[in-house]
Amino acid sequence: MTPLRMALVVLALAASSCPELAAQTAPGREYQIKAVFLFNFVQFVEWPQAAFSSDDAPIRIGVLGDDPFGSALDEAVRGESVRNRRLIVVRSQRVEDLEGCHLLFISKSESRRLDTILSLLGTRPVLSVSEAEGFARRGGVVAFYSDGKKVRFEINIGAARKRGLKLSSELLSLGKIVGADSLTGEP
Repeated sequence: MTPLRMALVVLALAASSCPELAAQTAPGREYQIKAVFLFNFVQFVEWPQAAFSSDDAPIRIGVLGDDPFGSALDEAVRGESVRNRRLIVVRSQRVEDLEGCHLLFISKSESRRLDTILSLLGTRPVLSVSEAEGFARRGGVVAFYSDGKKVRFEINIGAARKRGLKLSSELLSLGKIVGADSLTGEP
């Protein structure tokens, strides 16, 4: 990992856990932090081999709907690879255009279509991520939420398993587990 990338990772983790730093983040900074989180999620998820067309196929990160990241997501993954797979970012307003994605960020602009989108994804090995209200509890895998001025995330382990994704214990320890497989029994 490059020194710049390491600094971005440290910034994202600090901003999510340090109220003083998080309070200083501007709205655009929020999406820089979320972009780094997406990059980190890719590092802590294992996809089934069948999710890739070849041993050197890239990991595709899709953004569905209005793109809140600007260039931040492209910058977060530029020149990076995970498990010898380069990372590429693709964007579309149509879920059908993003079928080959391994991580799919579903923008708030798609909130009204969430159930349809999740149904279209079915059991495909896609790490679905959104900041839409109740996303993880509705069947998405990872949902960003705000805790005061901090960026946090929920994880639906059952949704990940349904899609054949293995989430590392490090990732699980950082998120709030929700859904039927939650450790607390919360729905």
